[in-house]
Amino acid sequence: MVLPGGFSYGDYLRAGAISRFSPIMEAVVDAAKGGMPVLGICNGFQVLTEVHLLPGSMIKNDHLHFVCRDQVLRVENADTAWTTDYEAGQEITIPLKNQDGQYVADERTLDELEAEGRVAFRYVGWNPNGSRREIAGITNERGNVVGLMPHPEHAVEPGFGPDSILNGRRGTDGLAFFTSAVKALVATG
Repeated sequence: MVLPGGFSYGDYLRAGAISRFSPIMEAVVDAAKGGMPVLGICNGFQVLTEVHLLPGSMIKNDHLHFVCRDQVLRVENADTAWTTDYEAGQEITIPLKNQDGQYVADERTLDELEAEGRVAFRYVGWNPNGSRREIAGITNERGNVVGLMPHPEHAVEPGFGPDSILNGRRGTDGLAFFTSAVKALVATG
């Protein structure tokens, strides 16, 4: 299940704040608690924090501007339902587009995420939105729910995603999110 990015009704209050009350979100929470792989991308990540499937929140970028760029990420956790086709430490290039992309949490929560290996991705080279500890994405305790700010769905087909000089693939660094999830679903079912 993927909660995509993009702005929705009520985001002027706080990204995802109104979406969490959508009737479908109860089914999403139940499915996630039952082990269904759930990925929140950009605003979808914020919705996952709003329904408490993931800790923390997203606020305005520290520079208060919309950012749109190809962003290098380091895979920190390759053991989630969404990351098994990556290797820990691998660097990938994924498009990033946000205005409310600064991941924040209190120090205790950040320390827990670090200690439990729940930071899934970190920004490399430049922290484009001021996220605490360069966090670009996190996972829940089970590893079936992942939220991240960049857009892997925009890097799945050659010729349409960003070129990556880091690993030689041309614009497909996001594809492994989806192949990982398919493998996770096949393994459970």
